[in-house]
Amino acid sequence: MSTSASRPVERVGSSTAVPARAVGRSTAGRPGGTARVVRTRPDRRVPIQDRMTPARWVIWAAMVLGGLVMVFPVYWVFVTAISPGGLAQTSGFSLWPHRVDLGVFAKAFADQPVLTWLVNSVVIAVAGVVISVFISVLAGYAFAKFSFRGRNLLFGAMLVTIMVPIQVVMVPEFVIISKLGLVGTPWAVILPSAAQAVSIFMARQYIQAIPTELIEAARVDGAGEFRTFRTVVLPACGPLVAVLTILTFVWRWNDFVWPLVALQKPESYTISVGLSSLNGSYSHPWDEIMAITLISMIPVMVVFFVFQRQFVQGIAESGIK
Repeated sequence: MSTSASRPVERVGSSTAVPARAVGRSTAGRPGGTARVVRTRPDRRVPIQDRMTPARWVIWAAMVLGGLVMVFPVYWVFVTAISPGGLAQTSGFSLWPHRVDLGVFAKAFADQPVLTWLVNSVVIAVAGVVISVFISVLAGYAFAKFSFRGRNLLFGAMLVTIMVPIQVVMVPEFVIISKLGLVGTPWAVILPSAAQAVSIFMARQYIQAIPTELIEAARVDGAGEFRTFRTVVLPACGPLVAVLTILTFVWRWNDFVWPLVALQKPESYTISVGLSSLNGSYSHPWDEIMAITLISMIPVMVVFFVFQRQFVQGIAESGIK
């Protein structure tokens, strides 16, 4: 007696094979017969963890509401910019102007040295990012991987400077840059903030996770300290560099108080200082102010979107929760 009907049939492709006796009228018991192959439908049931529960609906609603609250000021800037005279000078409240005027952007560039302000801001921000990130990563490497007397005390003293407001050190800094002849130049804004305690702290937290064995192996192979830093440490700090680049760029781009003090000529203004100069005592060109404000947001958004993935990864790996 043949026992082929009691043996399971192998799975073929995407079909599901079953024993011949489980398939109704089967030809497996006949001479030369084969077992019938039954195709099963995929299980389309949604897993429990992916189902939308009432709690998840509440979370999604809160996230959407929070996103709208954050986006609305940008929308209001745009609507005010394309409104003749700005919505602030109209009576009542409306979410869209009665007449759209896109010529305000060309008018803002024609009436004000906006292009000069943008160039000054780009120069200060880019130079500040390069210098500050380089110093921060070097200092973080020293605090993380070198043992020297007074390291913890020096690191703690550096962290204390985070709590010192800029108004306390503004006068000494201005005296120093004045004696150096840097007032009114981009270096007056770049150099005083070349070393940021927050950036050094983040760099130290990140570099501490790099295995010390890799650094020791490079030293054993005869590499100097700077070469070890350049070939071993720096390539592993991609996410950290992305985080510091975004944060430093945003800080430098939006900085207002110190550039207002150090840059005393209109042709040396950054975009933030230039915007404040438009709001005079007797004139308030809100449409031009909002148009320039909208343009000033573009570089920050571009930098963030370029480094967005590395930024998230670096925040997760820098010890910041």
